[in-house]
Amino acid sequence: MLEQWLLLAHVIGATVLFGTGAGIAFFMVMAHRTREPALIAHVAATVVIADTVFTATAALLQPVSGYLLARSIGWDLSEGWIALSLLLYVVTGLFWLPVVWIQIRLRDLARAAASSGSALPPHYYSLYRIWFVFGFPAFSAVFGIFWLMLTKPSIALF
Repeated sequence: MLEQWLLLAHVIGATVLFGTGAGIAFFMVMAHRTREPALIAHVAATVVIADTVFTATAALLQPVSGYLLARSIGWDLSEGWIALSLLLYVVTGLFWLPVVWIQIRLRDLARAAASSGSALPPHYYSLYRIWFVFGFPAFSAVFGIFWLMLTKPSIALF
């Protein structure tokens, strides 16, 4: 019974991570396309809150539920598919952490432009490009984790 609850928690955590990430990406891209500083500032502020409340919480709980689930089932964390999943999780985090900082900077730059009635500065566009590009390896790693978790392939690491 505990195993089922841990599995449910792990699946919900993965859903929150992926769903919030995809939603954030969609709304940030759509706001950016308007080139309207006030709208971008508002959306980016909401995105920062969503990342803090949902993504960060799920990101912290996901390895805990995964560890407890693996122990409950009797899986060794050194099994290839689990170790590779953990590596991809770290890769995702390495791209996500700078994105959080970038989102805060994008919000602040858009707020400043909106309050002064000016256009978005060139630095905004540079940061946005980095934010956009960092999404590809992060989401690719998450897809890889999903595949590994669903198929549990036999992978010899050593």
